[in-house]
Amino acid sequence: MNRISIYAESPGTVGCRRVAGATVIMFLLPAAVLLGAAGTMDWPMAWVYLGMTAAFGLVSRIIIMGENPDLLAERSRGLGRKDTPGWDRTLMPLTAIAGPLVMLLVAGLDKRFAGSPPIFLWMRLTGIAVLAAGCLIGTWATVANRYFSAVVRIQKDRGHEVVSSGPYRVVRHPGYAGAIAAHLAFPVMAGVLWALVPAVIVIGLIVLRTVLEDRILREQLEGYWEYSRRVRFRLLPGIW
Repeated sequence: MNRISIYAESPGTVGCRRVAGATVIMFLLPAAVLLGAAGTMDWPMAWVYLGMTAAFGLVSRIIIMGENPDLLAERSRGLGRKDTPGWDRTLMPLTAIAGPLVMLLVAGLDKRFAGSPPIFLWMRLTGIAVLAAGCLIGTWATVANRYFSAVVRIQKDRGHEVVSSGPYRVVRHPGYAGAIAAHLAFPVMAGVLWALVPAVIVIGLIVLRTVLEDRILREQLEGYWEYSRRVRFRLLPGIW
């Protein structure tokens, strides 16, 4: 038997390793920033946040690996794509990586120095519910849209088409809507209201990215203009 056939890994094995690696990074980096800034591991709400976001992220990646494995490859390339517009090379890292990490850093420092006033229990519970809803919407959008790339681009190499199923029947950018809900929920549920400052800045950048992405999709993706007339709202039904 050929030695290569004995030791070569199957695509499924490689995919599992990628999912496992991404999940570890997705959990460990935010945990290190948040708990390191707080100076304590004894912060139940921080663990609730980290556990929920990691769990939803893992579930979405497992489903994608089974149903749309090519999407994992698409998302892993990120900014390596040459057809990504210049503005998204700036906005994507800010909205998806740097901005959320700054929010967690401020949250941890707020916890360490007790900068925020006490939060009522019902507000914390509401924050948990909103966080869960945001994560669920984001996961649903990722699973429903086989073109859910990490960057803005028209994926002609993957036969890019308009997706109008799942949450895309309600708003045109449900992934961004879910992220906004999660960013607003975490500072409240964790009782670190100073983290709302970077959270609101990140949300503003997400809204800007939504506008710019929507414009590109209308101009370059066949059928998107008609879809935008049917589904009128970008992020929030009945408002915008």
